[in-house]
Amino acid sequence: MMFLRSSLVALTALAAGPALAAGFEPVAETPVPVVTPVTVTPAAPVSNDWSGFYVGGDLSFGSVEADDIDIEGDGHLTGVHVGYQRDFGRFVLGGELEHDWGDLSLEDNDPATADDLSVERVARAKLRLGYDAGRFLPYVTAGVARASFSDVLDDADGRFLGLGVSYQLNDRFDVGAEVMRHRFDLEDVAGEPEADVTTIGLRGSLRF
Repeated sequence: MMFLRSSLVALTALAAGPALAAGFEPVAETPVPVVTPVTVTPAAPVSNDWSGFYVGGDLSFGSVEADDIDIEGDGHLTGVHVGYQRDFGRFVLGGELEHDWGDLSLEDNDPATADDLSVERVARAKLRLGYDAGRFLPYVTAGVARASFSDVLDDADGRFLGLGVSYQLNDRFDVGAEVMRHRFDLEDVAGEPEADVTTIGLRGSLRF
């Protein structure tokens, strides 16, 4: 009996030995994934360089006053322009040619010149000096101008000063507004009076 009991204990120990040994085997460690940092590259800023040639059109409202000969009136002008400007970093310098057509109808109390008196065309040679404010370009402009009247008056030479602002819609197109004050010498009228023409307009340009 003792022999049988000893044999059972021995067999149990032999059977449990491999299981216990397996239970104490070291568990393999799970590798920790390596996280690679993501580098975010900032988008390249939009170029606001104003340098280059441009062409465009304009639409403006104008008024005329010539107090010495009691003439006044108003109307509209539409035109085209072409120019070149150079961006020096902070300041922008340029030149422009502009030609407007329209009908600034005038009222004249003098019966000798009262028929169909109007300003039909205005041509300008302009210098512009602007401040580069990113997408905005405020500027001053000045130059010489020539106005073509109806048959009653000859063409008149003059000069002008103005203020304007342009805004870049994208790398090719910009829009803007401009106000100018002109003074024309009416040399063919007795006393050589002067006519003041004020225009306020909207502009759009394509840059190259």
